[in-house]
Amino acid sequence: MSRNLPRSLVQSIFFAFRPKTLTAGLIPCLAGSALAYHNEKLFDGFVLLYAILASVFIQIGTNLVNDAVDFKKGADSDSRLGPWRITQSGVLSAQTVMLLAGLCFVVALACGVPLVLRGGLPIILIGLISILLGYSYTAGPLPLAYLGLGDLFVVLFFGLVAVNGMYFLQTLSWSMTGVVLGLQIGLHAAVLIAINNLRDIQGDRLVNKKTLAVRLGVTAIRYEIASLSLGPFLLGLYWWVNGSREVALFSLLSLPLALLIVKNIFQNEPSPLYNRFLGQSAALHLSFGTLASLGLWIF
Repeated sequence: MSRNLPRSLVQSIFFAFRPKTLTAGLIPCLAGSALAYHNEKLFDGFVLLYAILASVFIQIGTNLVNDAVDFKKGADSDSRLGPWRITQSGVLSAQTVMLLAGLCFVVALACGVPLVLRGGLPIILIGLISILLGYSYTAGPLPLAYLGLGDLFVVLFFGLVAVNGMYFLQTLSWSMTGVVLGLQIGLHAAVLIAINNLRDIQGDRLVNKKTLAVRLGVTAIRYEIASLSLGPFLLGLYWWVNGSREVALFSLLSLPLALLIVKNIFQNEPSPLYNRFLGQSAALHLSFGTLASLGLWIF
């Protein structure tokens, strides 16, 4: 099975960051800032930059912890269907990968200092809890991914918390519209996790990794993916009813991609083909979030 193996150590580390998934850290920051400009005509580019860096480094750290811990627990073996992993391949030891993850979390904390100076206690709490749960996604005594809570974690922290935290940093206030937008962004971010877990359902069962896919089965997760993919478009009715129709219309341009993902998941059994669908889900998250943000910025 070809996995487009990296050719150098630098490429290996870059692949280990899982760049296709990093839209989950980028898009909430863009969307929250766009909403702040839409509602209050407030925007600070440096706040956005530091927030993106902090969010992305938290996600990279989470990905690296996942890489090391899944290998140590046997979830990443030579028979896995997913993309190449740096620990499983033997390029770096699990200990080294964990050290890299720790470094990423430290960088995220450093990027968060200007944000704390602006936003105070709420941002301290958001930052520390995000890093703690990023580590606890697969590590620690109660690993979220092994308990079937990974999907919920993504919706909450890469959707509701991230979008509303960004909105607060830009405006120093809160808005109900941030809840709707955060839920839209978070649902699409969770599509990546759901497809990933459906692909790996057989291997995860063998190592007692009780993801939602393992707990509920293939059919239920297919419907979950359909709900996560299409739900944000239904929530677009909120913008339509409340006079921001352009936000709903702009984001609708990504609906064909959502329908394609749903079709692919229902027509294909879990296999390496799902790696392609994972890329499509990242494109859906990126396109929907970007289009919704443009609608908020322009109108």
